[in-house]
Amino acid sequence: MFSQIAARERIDSESLLKVSLEMAARLSTVKRLDSVAEVAQVSDGNHLSIANEFGDEQAEGVRYLRGQDISGDMVLDDRNQVFIPETEYDKLARSHIFQNDVLITIVGANTGQTALVDEAPEKLTANCKLGILRPKKSVIHPAYLHACLAGRYGQTQVMAAKRGGAQMGLILPDLKTLKIPRFSEIFESKVAVISLRAHRTRRTVHKCFAEAESVLLQALGLKNWQAPEPLSYVRSSRDAFAAGRLDAQHFQPRYAALAGHIQATGNGHLLGDWLLQNRRGKQPDYADDGLPVVNSKHVLRGEVRLDSDNRRAMHGDDDLLIHTGDVLMNGTGVGTIGRCAPYLHTASAIPDNHVTILSPKSGLDAVYLSVFLNSMAGQLQVEQRLRGSSGQIELYPNDIAQFHIWIAPPSVQRDVRHAVEQSYELKQRSTQLLDTAKRAVEIAIEKGEKTALAYLETNA
Repeated sequence: MFSQIAARERIDSESLLKVSLEMAARLSTVKRLDSVAEVAQVSDGNHLSIANEFGDEQAEGVRYLRGQDISGDMVLDDRNQVFIPETEYDKLARSHIFQNDVLITIVGANTGQTALVDEAPEKLTANCKLGILRPKKSVIHPAYLHACLAGRYGQTQVMAAKRGGAQMGLILPDLKTLKIPRFSEIFESKVAVISLRAHRTRRTVHKCFAEAESVLLQALGLKNWQAPEPLSYVRSSRDAFAAGRLDAQHFQPRYAALAGHIQATGNGHLLGDWLLQNRRGKQPDYADDGLPVVNSKHVLRGEVRLDSDNRRAMHGDDDLLIHTGDVLMNGTGVGTIGRCAPYLHTASAIPDNHVTILSPKSGLDAVYLSVFLNSMAGQLQVEQRLRGSSGQIELYPNDIAQFHIWIAPPSVQRDVRHAVEQSYELKQRSTQLLDTAKRAVEIAIEKGEKTALAYLETNA
C-alpha cells in the first residue's frame, strides 16, 4: 500500500519484503533501539585511513577496529589487529569503545553483523564502518540486546533497513528505529547469562587457534620475523610480464622475502602442486530443499558455519560439492577475502561463486593448511595476489595455486591439528549457546515467554 511506502520514506522493494512485514507484525511489546541504547553514543566512528596515515605495520598504540574485525564470530577477531597513535585516539571521542558496548557493522558485505564487547582494554576505538550502541544502564542488559540484534528478528529488520546498490549499508537514523522485543527481567537475564557464556567460551576458542598459529610460525621460524620495508624498489619488465601484473603492490620486497624464507626450509612448494582440487563454486540454484549453501559470510577464520542461516539449493550430478576434509577460502570482498577454514562437517554442501574449494593431497593436512593460510605467512600472499580495486577485489584459483606453502614435518602438522581440535568442541558449544539465546527470544515472540523459559530450562 502507498501508505506503507510513505511511512517508511522508501520505495525499494527490499525494505518491504513480505517476511519483514510478517515478523514486524509479531513484535508486540517492543522498544525502539534508541530508547534502550543512548542515542548520543550511536556514532559512525572516524574516517582515518590506517594504510595511508600510519602504515599497515603500526604495531602499538590504541587498537583500531574495522568492519572485518566483526566476522560473525560474536566476539572481536583479534588477528590482524591494527593500531593508531594515542595522540589520534584522544581526538576521536565520538568513537571511543568501552566494555558492554554492542558493535554493528554499518557498511560492506557483512553489514548487520554484531559483537558484544564484554571485555575491553582501557582504550579502544573504531572506524566509520562500525556503529557503536551503548545500552542504557538498568534499562537493558547488553548481552540480551546483542542476542536480539544477532537473532532472526534483528537480522530481518537489518535486511529491510539496508540501503544502497553495489555498496550496501545502514544509515544511523534507520539503525535507531530497529525494534527490540522486551520481556520480564527474569527472562531477559536468563538470555543474557547464556549469551555471556557463549562469548566467554568463544574467547577460549580464539586462544586455541592462536596457539595453533604460534606452533606453526615458531616451527617455520617466522615467530619474530620482520619483513623488509625499503623506501623504494626496482623490478625488471621481464618480472612484470612474467607475473602478468603491472601494479607496484604485487612486487613489494616483503613478498619475495617471505617466499625465499619458505623455500630456504627445503620443504617449500607451490600450493597448486599439493592440491587435488582448486575450484571456485558457481551461482547456486536456490530452492526450499536441497543441500546447504556456503557463502563468504559462512567461512570464518578456522570455522565453516552451517546453521539455519544457510540457504538451500539443488545440485546436479556434475556440480561442485564441498566434502569433509576440504579447505574453503573466500575469494572476494574487502574484509573477507583470503579468510579460510577446514570443512569438518560430515554433510556435503554447495559453494557459491565467491568460495574456492581447496582439496589437499595426502601429506598436507587440511587443518594445518587452513592455519597456514590464515597466518601471517598466508595472508601476506593474499595481499600480494589479490586483483582489483575499491570493493571489487578478487582472489582467483590460479593465483591461489601460486602461493608458497611450507610442507611441515608430520609431527608439526599433528601439533597444529591437535591445537585446533581442542577448540572444536568448545566452538560447537559456544555456537549452541548463542543459538539457544537467540532462539529463546524468537520463541518468546512467537509463543510467549512461558514457553521460552521452558525451552531455556531444557537447552541451556
